Amino acid sequence: MQFLENLPFDLNLLPKPVYVVGGAVRDALLGRVRAELDLDLVIPAGAVEVARRMAAEYRAGFVLLDVERQIARVVFSGVTVDIAQQEGNSISEDLARRDYTLNAIAYHLQTGETIDPFSGTQDIQDRMIRMISRKNLIDDPLRLLRAYRQGAQLDFTIESATRQAIRELVSLLTTVAAERVLAELRYLLKTPNSSQWLAEMVADDLLSGWLEIPVDKNFKNRLAQFDRSIELIKQHYLALAIELDRSLRDTIAISRKSIGKLTILLSPQLELATAQMLRLTFSSVEIQVVTTALNYLPQLLRTEMSLPEQYFWFKSVGNDFPLLVILAIVAGVELVKLVPLIDRYLDPHNQVAHPTPLVSGHDLIQALEIAPSPIIGKLLTEIQLARIAEEISTPADALQFAKHQLINFQLL
Repeated sequence: MQFLENLPFDLNLLPKPVYVVGGAVRDALLGRVRAELDLDLVIPAGAVEVARRMAAEYRAGFVLLDVERQIARVVFSGVTVDIAQQEGNSISEDLARRDYTLNAIAYHLQTGETIDPFSGTQDIQDRMIRMISRKNLIDDPLRLLRAYRQGAQLDFTIESATRQAIRELVSLLTTVAAERVLAELRYLLKTPNSSQWLAEMVADDLLSGWLEIPVDKNFKNRLAQFDRSIELIKQHYLALAIELDRSLRDTIAISRKSIGKLTILLSPQLELATAQMLRLTFSSVEIQVVTTALNYLPQLLRTEMSLPEQYFWFKSVGNDFPLLVILAIVAGVELVKLVPLIDRYLDPHNQVAHPTPLVSGHDLIQALEIAPSPIIGKLLTEIQLARIAEEISTPADALQFAKHQLINFQLL
């Protein structure tokens, strides 16, 4: 097994027997290599205390996950180890309580024996996700979503009886904590073939209870158009495609491309879409991306904007511009009509999309001998609009222009 090559701890620290279960075994059987190793270990007893001692021995991180069920995590550089106490009288009983057969395989670290009571190895070879039992899905309804997420990650199919059971149990998903549902949805959105599986989830009503309103019947077609639009932009404007793939923040590993797919899933009405995201506990940053798209996409769809309109529009959309381009194409706008705006956005010196001030508020206060007030902000805006219109081009021009504007303001 591949995970044996670089174990960051001495097996003698663990009480025997020690079993590796879940994803690490599944990935090893698939020959699937992951950047960071996640190990799920099952030991006979005292899992939390064993994990605590291991963390202390190697000066690794320690996280208590579930004191009642005796589950704790030890975090090494590049390796995360979850240690759990065996449930039941044997490892087979423990495996019988898991979700799907591909995750119910154990590897005995001391003897090298593989324990596979539910033919998970065969299901892995068949690239199939099959439930162990309907009861196990009821015990933790989040497992319903997990089938689709793992289908996306592994490019597996869901066995027909399992999928039918999931469809019959979807109402249970609203009993799951929103944070857990969101985590699965984020995992799914980050997979390369997320569109296919997101469409399958919608078709099977897995999110209807959380969204509280029906998803657009044309959702699947719009999602396919979204993916085609991404490919079109990648072909002609690679820089925009790269921005779309970049994480929103270091602490939020989800991209605007993923958020864009979510935007298609949500209500087109701003208040309803915001309520849907709040219910699913999305972060304020993610909600801001969606609300910006819903607020400023209509302006992009209606008519050509004047230069002043473009200036205020760019100022409002900021880094969400690439996503708005994609959503506009999905809505039927031809790429050629968006080229002038794209060219402005990609030019860091363009004063419409990326304005740089000729003068500061402090310069205006000194030159015009006026006190700080809201008028300063108005003057700076008027200066920028005059610069866009090529009426001024230097700081001296800006100050002279501001003097005339100030007189006009005082006459109003």
